Amino acid sequence: MRIIVRIMLVLAALVCALAPASAAPTVDDASARQIDELLTVRAESGGLSRSELIERLSARLLGTPYGANMLIGSATEPEQLVADLRRVDCFTYLDYVEAASRSSTRDEFLTNLATTRYIDGRVEFAQRKHFFTDWSTRERLAATDITASLSAAAVTTTKHLNAKADGSTYLPGVPVVDRAVTHIPSAAVDATVSGALRTGDFLGAYTPEAGLDVTHVGILVHTPAGPIFRNASSLAATNQVVDTPLADYLRTVPGIVVLRPL
Repeated sequence: MRIIVRIMLVLAALVCALAPASAAPTVDDASARQIDELLTVRAESGGLSRSELIERLSARLLGTPYGANMLIGSATEPEQLVADLRRVDCFTYLDYVEAASRSSTRDEFLTNLATTRYIDGRVEFAQRKHFFTDWSTRERLAATDITASLSAAAVTTTKHLNAKADGSTYLPGVPVVDRAVTHIPSAAVDATVSGALRTGDFLGAYTPEAGLDVTHVGILVHTPAGPIFRNASSLAATNQVVDTPLADYLRTVPGIVVLRPL
């Protein structure tokens, strides 16, 4: 009997080890309602273009409180697929909008969230798309990097993503990746560049700091009053998802990286 019990315990351990890392997370009631409301927006989108759909979905989350460090996982802590829409940071905000834009049901939303946030949908810390440009370079691709096509003033810099200037890494357990990152200096974002941007484009605030591509992300939306930068702001004066005039935001950052949704 003891042998049989021991075999059963070993088999149970194997089943747990082989269970998919992307098992559906527990979703709190408030987040479930938010997801369902996003799915309703998509269901009612009719013949809207993808860019218009992204605008409507992102608008539904305006006013959502900002929350830092929303994801769970590290080199030493098992990664979890987090779907918590009670608070968002700038990256999870884009994750949820992108996932909702592709989904009709809550299960589809969670599947698309995994493939948006993780390389090949593998819910592991090392597979998380930690960098903005991962969206245009790592599967499943969510966007195309169009930065270079928007301005002759665009500048390309080879970045060693995740490598600090002192040789250490920002994220232990995540490999350093060499990548050519192109940005348009803020001073060069003139009316021509702004006019070439489309509602729904994903914008990243470029940083010259070693090992990083951007420090903040959001969504471009054209309005009758001019283009705005829709983003989950951590500023004390806002601390929620807000619309910021693009011209105002550009005065605070070195430049922008532009990814266009697929």
